[in-house]
Amino acid sequence: MSNQPNIVFITAHDIGRHLGCYGVGAESMMPCLDQLAATGVRCENAFCASPLCSPARAALVTGRYPHSNGVQGLVHAPFHWDLSQGEVHLATRLKQAGYITALAGLQHETSDAAAHGLDQLLTGGRGKASVVADACEKFLETHTQGREPFYLQVGFFEPHRNRGNGFGPYTPEPVESVTIPRWLRDDQGARQEMACFQAAARAMDQAVGRIMAALDRQGLSQNTLILFAADHGLPFPRAKGSLYDPGLEIAMIARWPKGGIAGGRVCSTLIGGVDVTPTLLELVGDSSPHRFQGRSVAAAWRGEALSPSPIFAENNFHAYWDPMRCVRTLDAKLIVNFAVTPAFYDTSQQWRPLTTPRVPEDPRNAKHPLVELYDLVADPLEERNLADAADRVEQRQHLLRLLAQWMRQTADPLLTMPSLEPRFTVARSLIESALT
Repeated sequence: MSNQPNIVFITAHDIGRHLGCYGVGAESMMPCLDQLAATGVRCENAFCASPLCSPARAALVTGRYPHSNGVQGLVHAPFHWDLSQGEVHLATRLKQAGYITALAGLQHETSDAAAHGLDQLLTGGRGKASVVADACEKFLETHTQGREPFYLQVGFFEPHRNRGNGFGPYTPEPVESVTIPRWLRDDQGARQEMACFQAAARAMDQAVGRIMAALDRQGLSQNTLILFAADHGLPFPRAKGSLYDPGLEIAMIARWPKGGIAGGRVCSTLIGGVDVTPTLLELVGDSSPHRFQGRSVAAAWRGEALSPSPIFAENNFHAYWDPMRCVRTLDAKLIVNFAVTPAFYDTSQQWRPLTTPRVPEDPRNAKHPLVELYDLVADPLEERNLADAADRVEQRQHLLRLLAQWMRQTADPLLTMPSLEPRFTVARSLIESALT
C-alpha cells in the first residue's frame, strides 16, 4: 500500500468564504463543507493570488503568480490567455510522482488539460454539480486501498453566474433567510441575488458531500487528502475583480487524517494561492526541482507555527486592462493602481445590476486612486483610505517597499513594459522609488 495520500482537490467558483464554518448565517446552507471543516483544518486567512477565475486557479496549480505563469486573464474564448511554455501544472508533477490523474467538471487554468497532466477527463467540462458528483463516484468506485495513489481534480461551476439563467436551475432560497455581506447594501435586489446564489452554493455543497461519502464507502478517507478551495471572492460588486478583501478572501479547508491534518483545527497563518502546490508536493514527499513563488504551509496545517509572511495579489485583465498590485499583512493592506479605471470592475453585473456596495458613494463614477492603504483592524471593510494620512507615512513606505521588492523578485512585467498612460508612469515611479 502506498504511503502517499490520494488527493482530491475541489474548487468552486465565486464562493469566497460564504460558508457557515466561516461565520456566515445562523443556519448553514452548506453542512457538508462545514463537516469537512469540523473534521479537518480550516484556514481562516487564505487569499487568492488574483480575484479572477483563470488567474486565481492557475496560481493554485502552479505555485506561481499570474504575471509569471502567463494566465493574466481568462483562458476561454475570446480572451485565450494560457499557461506559458515551461509552466508545470500540479497534475503533471503528481503524475511524474506516480499518481493516477483525473479531472471531473471544469478546469479554467489552461486550454488543454490533457497536455498538463490530467489524463482521465471524466466529464465534458462544465456540468451541473450533480453530474460532476456522479463522475467522481464512478471514478472512486474503481479505486481501492493498495493501488497507485490518485489525484482527482474536481471543478464545480456552481455558484458562478449563468448569463442566461441567473445562478442556474435551482430554486432560490427564501429571501428573508439569506445572509448579506456587510460590504453590500442590504436591499431587495441584494436579497434576490443572494437567494439565487445560495441555492447554487447549496447544490455544490451537496455534491461535495457525495464525494466525501464515496471516499468513506471505499475505505479511502483516512489516507486521502481532501482540499477544498474557492478560486476567489463572491460575485458581487467590490468583491470579485477587486483587490479588496471580499475579492481576495477564499475558503480553504484541508483534511488528511493519516497525515495529521484533522481534528477541526483552525489555521491562522496567512496563506496565498501560490502556496497550495508547494504544500501539496511537500505532503506527498516530492522534492523535485521547482520555481515556486509560494511556500509550503504543510507545517501550519499540522498545527505548527510558521514565521509570518505577507501575501501578494494582482489584477491584470478581465474584460479590460486594469493593472493593480497589493500587499497584505494580518493588519494592513496597500494597493497600487496603475490605471485610471473604475473603482472596481463589476465582473458579475454587466447585464443586470441588482446589488450595490456601501462604498464608494457613487460607484458608477468613482475611479481608482493611485495608492490605497487600509487599517484592517480598525477598518476591516476597507472603507477609509489612509494613503495620504500624516500618521501613516512610515507604514505606507514599509508596505510599498515590500510590494516593490516582490515585483522585482518575480520579474513583474509592469516594471519594464512600455508605459500605458500617465497614471502608469506615476505608479511605476512610485514603485521604483521604493527600491532605491
